[in-house]
Amino acid sequence: MDEGAPGDDARGSCPPLRLAIVAGSTVTFVPLPPRGSVVLGRDEGCDVRVDDRSVSRRHAVLHVGPPLRIEDLGSANGTFIDEQQVAALTARTHRLRRLSRDGAEIALGERFNLGATTIAVCRAPAAPPVEEPDGGDAPADVVVRAPAMVALYEQAARAARSSISVLILGETGVGKEVLARTVHARSPRAGGPYVELSCAALPPSLLEGELFGHEKSAFTGASHARPGLLESADGGTLFLDEIGELPLACQAKLLRVLEDRKVLRLGGRAPRRIDLRFVAATNRDLEAEVARGAFRQDLYFRLNGISLVVPPLRERACEIAPLARRFLEEACRHLGQRRAPRISPEALAVLEAYAWPGNVRELRNVIERAAVLCAGDSVLPGDLPPHLQGGGSRPPPAADAVAARAAGGEDAERRAPADTLAPPPPGEDAIARLRLQMKAVDRRRVLEALEQSAGNQTRAAKLLGISLRTLINRLDEYGIPRPRKRPP
Repeated sequence: MDEGAPGDDARGSCPPLRLAIVAGSTVTFVPLPPRGSVVLGRDEGCDVRVDDRSVSRRHAVLHVGPPLRIEDLGSANGTFIDEQQVAALTARTHRLRRLSRDGAEIALGERFNLGATTIAVCRAPAAPPVEEPDGGDAPADVVVRAPAMVALYEQAARAARSSISVLILGETGVGKEVLARTVHARSPRAGGPYVELSCAALPPSLLEGELFGHEKSAFTGASHARPGLLESADGGTLFLDEIGELPLACQAKLLRVLEDRKVLRLGGRAPRRIDLRFVAATNRDLEAEVARGAFRQDLYFRLNGISLVVPPLRERACEIAPLARRFLEEACRHLGQRRAPRISPEALAVLEAYAWPGNVRELRNVIERAAVLCAGDSVLPGDLPPHLQGGGSRPPPAADAVAARAAGGEDAERRAPADTLAPPPPGEDAIARLRLQMKAVDRRRVLEALEQSAGNQTRAAKLLGISLRTLINRLDEYGIPRPRKRPP
């Protein structure tokens, strides 16, 4: 990667750029250097590797500039850019011009193709501050329309006024992090720090130090003392996401902190008193984890002061349209487009009919992909991934069957409509029912991700938005044999 001569332009003060690479139904973002040239291709030695058979080993070079310029390197399948379109052409017209060992300037947000792969240069979103925890204000753009969500946020507001620990349950991608931030913002601790930690994002060897901190010389390389996240959240809220992935050794130490409100750094001798509120979230059945010895029962009781269950997106379809419009405006802003296209009624109908196993996170990914592919002033069904229109208009069959059995046994399963999920009867334990649903849906999603990634577990974990360690744990839990990577 050619970074260019330092100080030869003023790009350093401009917002950072990144590539949006559309591969099938997913969008991958790759950061770009502030200046210089970036080689794109299928070869491992390229600056940006595009793993698609239609892409040559060294396909093209992107000159970050300014100006932005794409140059073909003699690729087999060609590099294509949009033709300049005249006003008489309709929004559905999309003409491409092939570059053959030639180059052309491109605008921010303008698409170009390497073979069959669509790419655009866009602005990277501003990174949140890393050194100092923020104040945790509730996001101003939270979409709460469905009656179940209105009731949930009212319950969260009441829980926020006390210091009780909160456990947030829900499928992957439903918005548990947003609810946790809202609990903090509506609490008396809103003026204090709000600190987040994903328990699945770090290996066990680093997780303990991240939580508890360390003293100087506690281990090799510890040149100075460092407070952990527990101390950083003093006076505020600590949000532990994916708490079900916390190793047992850390669970015992966290339990002691919950009981004594004191934290002992690694290598320390004197515990430090802390005052904070704990909010935890998981998409796992913690009671089942307790039963199989993977999660401490006493820690579960300590964290589960009150449970808040976030319903899946398919049960709040009235929120799909406003969420999609918001995500589209945000994506177009990052692409440098002055005006976001509208979502056509046909495309909106497809979005609202889909079951959304990945929930809000999957919807955001689909809309970001549509923002890159949309050629006119309207997002059309053709700009959406094909699987949205291929029969994904109901919850996975496994979830239907499990939910039906929870509502009334095998007879209820046979009576349940094929295209809907019947509401639980009066007195049904909604949390237990949700747990059964989550496991069935999550198992189906794991199998689909493995299929899409041809058995590549690292890629499947990336599609699911979880760590490889978490994926392997779920394969064991669901009795899924670890696949061998199939040849391309």
